[in-house]
Amino acid sequence: MSKGKIVSVSGPLVTAEGMETANIQDICRVGEIGLIGEIIEMRGDVASIQVYEETSMVGPGEPVVSTGEALSVELAPGMISQMFDGIQRPLDKFREMTKSNFLERGMQIDPLSREDEWEFTATIEPGTKVGPGDIVGTVPETSVIQHKIMIPNGVNGTIESIQSGTFKIEDTIYTVKTEDGIKDYTMLQKWPVRKGRPIATKINPVEPLVTGQRVIDTLFPVAKGGAAAVPGPFGAGKTVVQHQIAKWADVDIVVYVGCGERGNEMTDVINEFPELIDPNTGQSIMERTVLIANTSNMPVAAREASIYTGITIAEYFRDMGYSVAIMADSTSRWAEALREMSGRLEEMPGDEGYPAYLGSRIAEYYERAGKVIALGDEGREGSITAIGAVSPPGGDTSEPVTQNTLRVAKVFWSLDSSLSQRRHFPAINWLNSYSLYSNEMNKFIGEKLNVDWPTIVTRTKALLQTESELEEIVRLVGIESLSERDRLRMIVSRMIREDFLQQNAFDDVDTYTSQNKQLEMISTLLHFEDKAARGLELGSYYDELIDGTADVRERIGRMKYIPEEEISKYKELRQAITDTVQEIIEKGGMDSDA
Repeated sequence: MSKGKIVSVSGPLVTAEGMETANIQDICRVGEIGLIGEIIEMRGDVASIQVYEETSMVGPGEPVVSTGEALSVELAPGMISQMFDGIQRPLDKFREMTKSNFLERGMQIDPLSREDEWEFTATIEPGTKVGPGDIVGTVPETSVIQHKIMIPNGVNGTIESIQSGTFKIEDTIYTVKTEDGIKDYTMLQKWPVRKGRPIATKINPVEPLVTGQRVIDTLFPVAKGGAAAVPGPFGAGKTVVQHQIAKWADVDIVVYVGCGERGNEMTDVINEFPELIDPNTGQSIMERTVLIANTSNMPVAAREASIYTGITIAEYFRDMGYSVAIMADSTSRWAEALREMSGRLEEMPGDEGYPAYLGSRIAEYYERAGKVIALGDEGREGSITAIGAVSPPGGDTSEPVTQNTLRVAKVFWSLDSSLSQRRHFPAINWLNSYSLYSNEMNKFIGEKLNVDWPTIVTRTKALLQTESELEEIVRLVGIESLSERDRLRMIVSRMIREDFLQQNAFDDVDTYTSQNKQLEMISTLLHFEDKAARGLELGSYYDELIDGTADVRERIGRMKYIPEEEISKYKELRQAITDTVQEIIEKGGMDSDA
């Protein structure tokens, strides 16, 4: 423990002298009221401290005490369904203790309750040899999540004693005989947030993360264990996309980090998530969700810590063998916190004033995602899928945060303000977006659905690309200049955009679409194009086909509202398309078999 005194205060940056025995990343108590801070620079005995609370009324001469410990999170039963701030203080407990809706400075609150009791069931016997990551028992944390109690990192030995029963997180539940003697262990572990948790090995992701959002799952899939970036201007729908993925993605656990965004967006999460039913479990989505809030009216410096707090919690559940999705909304606000602290430290700036190490910090975060084989003798597979929103000023994706993110994230969902202004949501631009996982994920989906899925996706993208090219001609010389076949392509592409890619997050049926339903929907649209194109080949006129298929095209426009359990209606719709086009051909005096 090192003691010093404040020399100067500049916003969230405090400089203290007399800290010769302190180290970088040590947590400190700053000032008479004991604000939480972290040492981010040392020069001799002078420490620069990033303070995670408001520093007003704190001045030179006040004491600074280093705890000698790094910024860490507590890992134990009790995290699921909780809402923490950026340094893992439980906000409900905070409000209960302070009797206030505002954060009071200098409060010391345990992140996890020491009073709650949990039912622990041992899964191994005394005399069993154990090592880091081995599971010794389970706790039913929620109705859908079994919390697995693991041997801490660095512990090797033989189980001396272990007992099932009801315990608090600080009660001894097992003992291990090690080379240094017999040691007691509890359910509680601590881990420094800036250090990735160790794994056995990292493996290639092979399975797509099914989000229920058609434009993502069909055109630009992300792998379980992958990384995706969602850049877009203000109002384009970044938060809505992340909310939808958090609600419906087929993962075991969601960690949602509100980093510098508006408070009302986190309020939406708190209000909506408890009422939503997870289609995979039939229980409330909060039964598998951890929320971390550091909104725009909360301390700026704590934004930088909130990202690491979230990814460390995600790694802990990944090590249990779960698939985890972490949402960061938004990494731009996190980067702005880095820029502010770098500026106050008078470091040499990089592009647009961001620190020169911005790219490496972003890479360090996204590299902690991935599919892994966890430590332990079971060879458990777990994954973290990282989805980060980026808020470039004015939607300019050439700015440093977006560009450094795209260097490490393999999926780019480009949000388009013009689409959002036309009320086309999700406002993901199908021409600018990409997924480097597409080949592997499309192959996996094709094998699962037993169809030639890659060809279906390629054909859909080709139609949308062709429409973009034809629109240039239409703007110059008018729609009448196009051939009938090209005019048909324009109609089908518009149907794909409006009837397939556009999705209503507030409709109970349309908010989520399974892979089977997505296949039926896109197959129906392509079936319409096949039959209409065949009609043109056999001599029918474009106007005849368009007028004659008005009713069936209206039914296609409503097909997104067909419930999952009535999926057979898509076959009836395709048959209706076939029959309608056949009638048009016959009225024109042509035989479809000619």
